[in-house]
Formats: sequence, structure tokens, C-alpha cells
Amino acid sequence: MKAARWQADLHQVRQLRLFNNVAVSSIDRLLKEFRACDVEAGEVLLSPFNRNHYLYLLLKGQFKVYLGSLDNQPVGTLSAGDCAGEISFIDNQPPSAYVVATEPSCVLRLHCASLLTLRQHSPQLMHNLLELLCERVRQGNRLILDSEQNANVDTLTGSFNRRWLEHVYQRESTRCAFSGQPLGMLMLDVDHFKVYNDRHGHLAGDYALCLVAHTLRNQLRPKDSLVRYGGEEFVILLPEIAEGEVRRIGERLRCSLEQIGSFYSPAGVLPGVTVSIGMAQMRPKDSLQSLIARADQALYRAKQQGRNCIS
Repeated sequence: MKAARWQADLHQVRQLRLFNNVAVSSIDRLLKEFRACDVEAGEVLLSPFNRNHYLYLLLKGQFKVYLGSLDNQPVGTLSAGDCAGEISFIDNQPPSAYVVATEPSCVLRLHCASLLTLRQHSPQLMHNLLELLCERVRQGNRLILDSEQNANVDTLTGSFNRRWLEHVYQRESTRCAFSGQPLGMLMLDVDHFKVYNDRHGHLAGDYALCLVAHTLRNQLRPKDSLVRYGGEEFVILLPEIAEGEVRRIGERLRCSLEQIGSFYSPAGVLPGVTVSIGMAQMRPKDSLQSLIARADQALYRAKQQGRNCIS
């Protein structure tokens, strides 16, 4: 980063969010505290490993925001009018993210020692800065929510994954035990899936798994949990469902897939698949592992009985 020659353009400055509704007389005084700097493409403006003393106001160019590592995908983009470093500028702690220029850019920077000047001469600018801080916090909360959701969802089928199963079983088993309600489980395995992949290709196999997930999900209640347990195996957790009804649900799901002789996919028309199903009912003091073990044993029996059936 190096000092830049920049002629203050009052009209341009007043368009920036930080100076929104700030009196012209205050802007003239405050701009004397800012320094213009040029930033080269690829230059790191902020890093969690370097303490930051500046508030940056982007005049032109573009920056990407990265969390955790520069090898990760960027989580945001900053362009003209945006601010960077406002949180660490105020709390004097290292930044929580990397901010990297993606093209030659120009910024105005303000040292944290000028914070007192801002408070004294422009309450409106401090109000604008507070709004920017609130927006940054809300963005951070959305990122946390999105990352948490993504961590619980299988990216191929859109079903929950094993991480979610551990969480939801703890919740539902406790709730059902407390209220004296049953809790059922179905474990499904796509029949002859390796042969299907060998014959039609792995991409076709992926589409078949998506078909299975979509077909099953459309027949379940909101409180039920469809989980891709691994490979071509799925687990369905059915709270407040007794054993006889669990069997009827499993049979209905099995039949719904059996009736799909073929389906349309981006790879063209593909043959449908069938599933074998093992069912189990939660017992007192059951752990997730013990319940899955019994469902898996039942699934093995279904395969031994010729597949495309429920045991």
C-alpha cells in the first residue's frame, strides 16, 4: 500500500454511506483526518494475523472477503462506497477475516487515533458507522446460519447428513421418552447400486440417489428426518410412530419407488431403482448406535429375502 494523490470531490464523498447526511462543514474538517492510498491487485488489506489500526473507505476497485483461510471460497465482495476494518478499528482487536484486493484499488484510511475527532465533530458520521457495524454483525449471523445449515445437509441429495442425525436423535429420543411416545427408524439401501453405476455411469447413480431422496421426502411429515447415512444408504427417523405404522410407512415408501420404472434426468431417461428396508423401534436406554445396529440387521434380512422388501 502506498500514498496516493487524491483530490477530494465533495459530491463523490457525499455519495458514500459513511458520509450520508453529514454536514458539508463537518465533511471538510473530517477529510483532513483521512489519507488516500493505492492498493495493488492481490494485496492483503486486512488479516487476522495483523492488528488493524485503520478504518478503510473504498473509493474505487474491488476486494474479496475470506474467512479462516485464503484457500477458502470468498464469503463477500466489497466495492466503492463500502467500508472495511470498522470492527477492529473500534475494538482494537485483530480482524476476523482477510480482505484482499482483486484489482488495483484506491481507499481512504483513517487511524483509530482520530476516533475522538469523529465523536466530537460529527455525531451523524458516528451514527452511520454504527449502522455499518450493525449490518456487518447481521451479515456475520447469516454466514453462521448458512454454514451451520450446510454442515447438516448432504450436498448431493439435499437430505440431512449423519451429523444432523446425531443431533436430532438426541432431541427426539429425549422428547419421546419423556412423553411416553414411540420412535421408529427405517434404514434403506438402494438395491444393486454398484451394478447400476457400472451399467449407467456414476453420474446416473447420483441422479438415482436424488430421485430416491426426492420421492421419500415428499411423503414424510415435517417432523420426520430423512438422512443420507452414507453411499446409497438412507435413514428415516419417525417420532411418535408405533411399530405397525412404521411398517406401513416403509411399505408405502418402497412401493412408491418400485412404481417408478424410469425417470427423466439431465443425462436422459434412466431406469428407476428399488430399495430394501430394515425397521427398528426405539427401546428404553437405546443409543443411536444400538438403534441403527438393529435397523441394519433388519436391512440385512431384507436383502437375504430377495431385496425390494421390508423386514
